[in-house]
Amino acid sequence: MNMHIGTLVFATLLGSPSAMTGMQGAAPPQAAPSTVQLAQAQDPEETAEEKEKKKKEKEQQEKQKQQKQQQQQAQPEEKRTPQQEQERQREVQRQKQQEQELQQKRQQEQRKAQQKRVSQQEQQERIRKQEQQLSVYKKNIALREELAERDAQILRQQKRIQHLRFQEQYEERLRAQRAQLNQARYDYYNDPFYYTAPNYRYLRDGRYYQTNQYGIKKLEQALQAGYNEGFKAGRADREDRWRYDYRSAFAYKDANYGYDGRYIAQDEYNHYFREGFQRGYDDGYYGRQKYGRENDGEIIDGVNNEWLIAGGVIAAILGYQLLTD
Repeated sequence: MNMHIGTLVFATLLGSPSAMTGMQGAAPPQAAPSTVQLAQAQDPEETAEEKEKKKKEKEQQEKQKQQKQQQQQAQPEEKRTPQQEQERQREVQRQKQQEQELQQKRQQEQRKAQQKRVSQQEQQERIRKQEQQLSVYKKNIALREELAERDAQILRQQKRIQHLRFQEQYEERLRAQRAQLNQARYDYYNDPFYYTAPNYRYLRDGRYYQTNQYGIKKLEQALQAGYNEGFKAGRADREDRWRYDYRSAFAYKDANYGYDGRYIAQDEYNHYFREGFQRGYDDGYYGRQKYGRENDGEIIDGVNNEWLIAGGVIAAILGYQLLTD
């Protein structure tokens, strides 16, 4: 007995684990309790309701963190360094040069293209279709106005003041456009679009469609109008600190500003307006000029747009080619 106690004391003083294992009836060493175990020991009677409350609080904190990150991303770039400003100026000059080159190429292509005339029957069929399209568009105006009022009410509830102001201005432009269409008297037979044969093809959704240079110009106008409106919508949502959401904008759903019922079908104009709108919204929301640039006074087709889509972006979206046959 005394020998056993002496061995124990000697092993303890030396701190030898191997000596401890030789003891008869000695318990193995235990790991230190974890933080979770300590918490459970301190509060063994935590109810399921309290656990659920903590879970909801954690989820709410995560949600607030994500919203804060989105707001930080949407903050406008208030100041640029000299290097950033130089880079922006170089990008603007690059876009202008690219647009000039594309314009020169277009002019050369048009000179090469033979201005073949379609038959009188084909000309009359084109005119008939255009008159029909314009008539349908005018009948749908009332439905568009109902949609606009519903969306405006939603914006008021969401307190999106800047986007509501943008929508009201968009509606004013639409009303002026519709009034002009109702008063217009158009001479279709003297418009070269209706008697000029197709000399271009363009790509949409994996399929090629044919038109002439006047039709291509109208598609470009749809992209330009969409980009200009989209930029302003994106900038408004950024100022309202709203999430990135171009599809909910009334202007995107309407997609008719600039449409006069001529050259292309309404659904086709809507398609390319939305293509431009999406890219403009992206630039406006993030405060950048990836797909276009600020207008420095250019007047295109009688319209002085605030923001211009880049010519290279237009060419990439349309994928148009000159028909040589």
